[in-house]
Amino acid sequence: MKDIILVGGGGHCRSVIEAAESAGRKIRGILDMPQFVGSEVSGYPVIGTDDMIPEYVGDCEFIVTLGAIEHAEPRARLHKRIKEAGGSLATVIASTAFVSPRSSIGEGTVVLHQAVVNANAKVGESVIINTGAIIEHDAEVGDVTHVSTGAKVNGGCKVGARCFVGSGAIMVQGISAGYDVFLGAGSLLAKDAKEPGTYVGYPARKLK
Repeated sequence: MKDIILVGGGGHCRSVIEAAESAGRKIRGILDMPQFVGSEVSGYPVIGTDDMIPEYVGDCEFIVTLGAIEHAEPRARLHKRIKEAGGSLATVIASTAFVSPRSSIGEGTVVLHQAVVNANAKVGESVIINTGAIIEHDAEVGDVTHVSTGAKVNGGCKVGARCFVGSGAIMVQGISAGYDVFLGAGSLLAKDAKEPGTYVGYPARKLK
């Protein structure tokens, strides 16, 4: 199994390190902004910037460890850059997470501690399933989406690409969220969110 290069420092990087260590993966180092080269994140060195991605394509896998709260674009851009360089992305599942063998998980996705991905769920590429989040049976989560801490994507729900499901948010069974939907923390999505935008409240409504 190849070493991992983490792309992006910060808090989410620390969480991924914990998950990767628990899964027995070896971390080579971190790529981050120029001003952080030479520093450390949770004991691992920042060995360069994302301009160095091509140098590690041959003998390492990558994970985009830049968090995504306000916008998914930076994560999507790094994911694309790794793929265009010929790199492969690692999939990391924390030792305390449960991922059904009947589910599917795309490359570059991380499933953090105490999270659940249940039977027949489909999770795309470079997705964050954060601590304690639940992706229930037959749900679908699109590429470069972030399901935050304690969020619940119930059975049969569909979450599009580049979405954010905030901490403690709930999607009612069978509900869909389209592309670039931001569901605020603690919100309840009880009707389909077809248009991009920010939805908040209990039940959630789109902000104008």
